[in-house]
Amino acid sequence: MWAELLPVGRSSASGGYRRHAWTGADADCRTWFQEQAEARGLTYETDRNGNQWAWLGDPAAGNAVVTGSHLDSVPDGGAFDGPLGVVSAFAALDELRGRGARFTKPLGIVNFGDEEGARFGLACVGSRLTSGALTVEQAHRLTDGDGVTLPQAMESAGYDPGTLGPDPERLARIGAFVELHVEQGRALDLSGDRIGIASAIWPHGRWRFDFRGEANHAGTTRLADRHDPMLPYAETVLAARREAELAGAVATFGKIGVEPNGVNAIPSLVRGWLDSRAADQASLDTVVTGVEKAAREYAAAHGVDLDVVRESFTPVVDFDHALRDELGRILGKETELRVPVLGTGAGHDAGILSDRIPTAMLFVRNPTGVSHSPAEYAAEDDCVAGVNALADVLEGLACT
Repeated sequence: MWAELLPVGRSSASGGYRRHAWTGADADCRTWFQEQAEARGLTYETDRNGNQWAWLGDPAAGNAVVTGSHLDSVPDGGAFDGPLGVVSAFAALDELRGRGARFTKPLGIVNFGDEEGARFGLACVGSRLTSGALTVEQAHRLTDGDGVTLPQAMESAGYDPGTLGPDPERLARIGAFVELHVEQGRALDLSGDRIGIASAIWPHGRWRFDFRGEANHAGTTRLADRHDPMLPYAETVLAARREAELAGAVATFGKIGVEPNGVNAIPSLVRGWLDSRAADQASLDTVVTGVEKAAREYAAAHGVDLDVVRESFTPVVDFDHALRDELGRILGKETELRVPVLGTGAGHDAGILSDRIPTAMLFVRNPTGVSHSPAEYAAEDDCVAGVNALADVLEGLACT
């Protein structure tokens, strides 16, 4: 399975993946998922928001156990973020069938659409729509860098955007959702453990900073006469680093748009996106408030206007304690591996769904800690350990 999926959407230039929502690479990933489901005799369906499901047993029976993740990527992302959870879900089912496990609850495998938000700027679109965290009106306003709206992109890919919206009946059928994911950090590598259980997801969000200045000639305009938005933007990037260090958090300006974007032109607009995350809400608020305060001071000093817009926000997610403890009990009983409990600064579909259904996460060791990069990696024996751990968990939850 891994070998079949590996070349899909891979850039020959960077070695990274460009599996953005509702593109050709995304369609190939979706075809792969459907083929894997049908090869195992599972019931395949696509829900009203474009998420893919594969079912063993009748989901209408309720109290279903679901696992899976996503197949899309960030620009030039790695091979493991998302796909490892989907491949491992199918592999865990194969393992359980090999054990002769007898399921007493429906088992579902899911591929949530547009988890990374690479195309439309909002993460976890598929799970947000399903849970109602994203309204239909908000979804219809999402556009990509070329001005294509989410409904237009879905329609071009052969899906009906008229069905978008909350799906409470589907969620009501699910008793537990367990997402396996490569760790996006080095906690497991530093502790020497192969598998971990998530305790919580840090609160995090994305803020857009629009610095509006005055376009002019780069060669003839005196420095004293300029209203250059690039200068306060650059100073704000440094301020974000300082504020994050003081609060023990993280803050990143990783995306920028410049107009008119000419080598010999002073920009009229510099648009930068801030991603910030912290262990608690108070620390996150301190960072973002400090960055915005500094940005406004820098903008005023250069005669530049500034607008700040919060584009997305996810509060702290404390995973269901009972389900988390049950995973610990199952793995402590079934495996000789020590399974630590750890927090994460990365967002996931499991976090979005946690307000509606019990969710939990398993992490697989990442020896470098690198993620959202072609250098993202997990060793095969650690991935196999993840499959076995997931199979143990599913057996404990769905076969009792």
